Amino acid sequence: MSGAPSLRDVAAYLDQYLRVAEVADDPLARNGLQVENAGNVSRIAVAVDACQAVIEQAASLEADLLIVHHGLFWSGVQPLTGRYYRRYQSLLRHGMAVYGAHLPLDVHKEVGNNVVLAHLLGMKVEGWWGEYLGTPIGVWGAVALPREALGEKIRAVLGVAPRLIPCGPRIAGRVGIVTGAGGSMIEEAHRAGIETFVTGEGKHHSYVVAEELGVNVFYAGHYATETVGVKALGEHLAARFGVPWSFIDHPTGL
Repeated sequence: MSGAPSLRDVAAYLDQYLRVAEVADDPLARNGLQVENAGNVSRIAVAVDACQAVIEQAASLEADLLIVHHGLFWSGVQPLTGRYYRRYQSLLRHGMAVYGAHLPLDVHKEVGNNVVLAHLLGMKVEGWWGEYLGTPIGVWGAVALPREALGEKIRAVLGVAPRLIPCGPRIAGRVGIVTGAGGSMIEEAHRAGIETFVTGEGKHHSYVVAEELGVNVFYAGHYATETVGVKALGEHLAARFGVPWSFIDHPTGL
């Protein structure tokens, strides 16, 4: 495409490509265009979280569209005061639009967090498992590596040292992936025949669940596991619309 595309065209494409109207999600996610700008897109920034630090970094890059996995409305309706006011003040001052894609990005079959992480780990996706609001969100495939070797691949791909709960077989075997906060899905993973579960984070008692069910679990960080989808989406949009893009890295360590 020649010239800067309109925000309307980019947002409409994202709605269709990510199936925003079809993929059920938490109502507070508010998937889709969350803040408008004056009308065009000349530079895209992508990030995991729509927080103040990310907005300021996007502004320093002169991005006029910020695409995030965790959007602006997770706290529900809030008075535009304090930190909420500062976010919107910055967006309006810099003429920056915001587009949020939560579960529609997790489950996408080309640029989704789960599929992309599987491919980065050299894993062929053989099926889907684990439903949320009627949508299968996890992927699985066979990995003929010792679990420790899989852990090294995760570290190399995400740049973090994953925490391993080594309660399953020594060979990773049937590996399931649900990025983000998937620790509550260990029992469901076990029912799906998954021997090694890769996710972002889980609660304390999830160790006992994994131990008693005989499942390996990798906790690789909520943030780290969800960087891969926005990067893939940014690259896809740059090719589609001919605009530059940047990934804004603002890790939480969690």
